[in-house]
Amino acid sequence: MDIQQYMTEIGQRARIASRAMAKADTAAKNRALTLIAEAIRRDAAVLRAANEQDLAAARAAGLEPAMLDRLTLSDKAIATMAEGLEQIVSLADPIGEIGNMKYRPTGIQVGQMRVPLGVIGIIYEARPNVTVDAAGLCIKSGNAAILRGGSEALHCNQALAKLVKQGLAGAGLPEDAVQVVATTDRAAVGAMITMPEYIDVIVPRGGKGLIARLMQDSKVPMIKHLDGICHVYIDDKADRKKALDVAFNAKCHRYGTCNTMETLLVARAIAADILPALAALYLTEQVELRGDEEACRILAGYPHLKAAIEEDWSTEYLAPILAVRIVDDVEQAIDHINRYSSQHTDAIVTEDYTRAMRFLREVDSASVMVNASTRFADGFEFGLGAEIGISNDKLHARGPVGLEGLTSQKYIVLGQGQVRR
Repeated sequence: MDIQQYMTEIGQRARIASRAMAKADTAAKNRALTLIAEAIRRDAAVLRAANEQDLAAARAAGLEPAMLDRLTLSDKAIATMAEGLEQIVSLADPIGEIGNMKYRPTGIQVGQMRVPLGVIGIIYEARPNVTVDAAGLCIKSGNAAILRGGSEALHCNQALAKLVKQGLAGAGLPEDAVQVVATTDRAAVGAMITMPEYIDVIVPRGGKGLIARLMQDSKVPMIKHLDGICHVYIDDKADRKKALDVAFNAKCHRYGTCNTMETLLVARAIAADILPALAALYLTEQVELRGDEEACRILAGYPHLKAAIEEDWSTEYLAPILAVRIVDDVEQAIDHINRYSSQHTDAIVTEDYTRAMRFLREVDSASVMVNASTRFADGFEFGLGAEIGISNDKLHARGPVGLEGLTSQKYIVLGQGQVRR
């Protein structure tokens, strides 16, 4: 296969399909999403069988537990994919929305209209649910999509692609509106990121190595985050039960996700009380703790305890490992977060309103939370229906990227024959 020619043909078809999608009406787009959701539920057994093929190959290849976790398509995950599409159906169609209309002294009206970005290229590893989330969001936002999943999810992605195409055709929309790259050759990624004439934006979802490579080589703008070094700060005004629940869930709900807590910060005034209680919870999950000097003194005797080194404060473990540091107060916590955070998601547990508001204002991250687990930093949980990715950039889109993040705005002018003098 000539990869460059193959990808060029995909790009050309996507560009043509994007023009049809840009003018597709809401009813047709919603019909496609509904048909895809129905097909996913109908063919759940087929999807599980395809996923099991991928999992067997992944285990044989010695993939790490975090990658296997991302790859696994459980019954719950299949149901969630279908539900996510149905949530997208229920959301307002952003395309064509006009806002900020103002009269100018000349008599013209100036405003903005929301429009699709065009062709979205998504490059991702392992997670087959991304195939459906990305397809659904791109369809509803009037974009075409080129999806290049990882080789480890090839069988499942192809099975899902078949259902997506069926849904598009059933709604009278072009099947080329969502194309899943059929080759596992890495040259396909290199082609995608150097085709600005066909692809308007790239959304990478994968490990740091993949995203770092794309940041270096891509000629197409990207919506991305490099890693997720997320923090929970337990303030000395925290409710004890909330603190235990949030800090345990943020770390132990799932290890291999970008919104999992990697560093726990605890106010000195309550550290001697709260840390042993948390350590007892973490011990049930065999979590290794890497503490600063003071935390190590308090947790002496904990069987999985190591002294933290400087590198630990800026490490995304994606594993049952947690860095622990004791800080003076909310100010020192904010300073630590703004120094070491990847600007993804950070949380405070406190009953003090003033401190909570200060944390929200001053922590420079895409999602900032009060009395809630960092695991909520997710498009589905935020009510976006699904997410195409999470961005910790500050331009265009920030945080979980849903429908609105896949659109742009153009200025529109309404006049009555005015000319500039």
